Amino acid sequence: MKQYPMRLHPAFKDNLWGGDRLKKDYHKQTELTPLAESWELSCHKDGCSTIENGPYAGKSLADYLREFPDAAGIRGQEFPAFPILFKLIDAKDNLSIQVHPDDAYAMRVEGEYGKTEMWVVLDCQPGSKLVYGFKEPVTKEIFQAHIEQNTLMDLVNEVEVHKGDVFFIASGTLHAIGKGIVIAEIQQSSNTTYRVYDYGRKDANGNPRALHIEKALDVTNLEPYHPQKNHDPVRQEGGAKVETLADCRYFHTDRIHLSGETRRTVDEESFEGIFCAEGTAVLCADETALTLQKGDTVFLPAGMGTYTLRGEAMCLSMHV
Repeated sequence: MKQYPMRLHPAFKDNLWGGDRLKKDYHKQTELTPLAESWELSCHKDGCSTIENGPYAGKSLADYLREFPDAAGIRGQEFPAFPILFKLIDAKDNLSIQVHPDDAYAMRVEGEYGKTEMWVVLDCQPGSKLVYGFKEPVTKEIFQAHIEQNTLMDLVNEVEVHKGDVFFIASGTLHAIGKGIVIAEIQQSSNTTYRVYDYGRKDANGNPRALHIEKALDVTNLEPYHPQKNHDPVRQEGGAKVETLADCRYFHTDRIHLSGETRRTVDEESFEGIFCAEGTAVLCADETALTLQKGDTVFLPAGMGTYTLRGEAMCLSMHV
């Protein structure tokens, strides 16, 4: 197995609420319109990334990891399938109000992981909001009644967002991305979503989009969600200021404010994904040098060793 930084080509999704900002601002090239999601780092059956450079160019990331499972790392191989899915989301319109199950329920009912996820707001229009749990504790009966009466918005907690905001969304948390927001999402590798409210929208065939009320009633946390603030100090790593945004059993995410050069290491414990959110950076490892511009995602196999990152950029780093 040759280990080197692998630039990834994403899988694209044209959900009806998407826009065109991923094409305009993050140089995503696809004929899909609208472009709602770009699955940047993914081995999921519903959309898998493809390696663009080096000896494995043209191979899907899933096929590469099947051939070389050690590239996922010791912690990555503890999961029955590749554990992380990283995507970009452009919400030109509101997403449905929805909830994701935990692993136990999802494995039993859907045959895949549940979904704990986190959002990093890459950009947003002034006044943009998202739904983040309930305002007050509710009962299952009250929750169901408001769904049936189309008054669910009376119960939900709406939060105004700003560029750079971070939200951690544990499985069972009712949530929705509001219109005008571009988000980087790090999540478990799952595509299981239970919609409970969709603003009366219809699909391309004129039919109301499916709701999943009974399953949502089974899995939704009815208490208000109180996010824990990250108290980890920003640390200096060479020419980069690094802050930890999330650290849970499914993923660890750092935000790297790069101004100069920093050296980092990918050991045997886990792979690493690097996403360039702003600016330009050069990633060097052994004989490979990749220039990363806004919107690029790179997969670094576990055990690859030391690499350098230099430039003026803001990047997200993720691993297990």
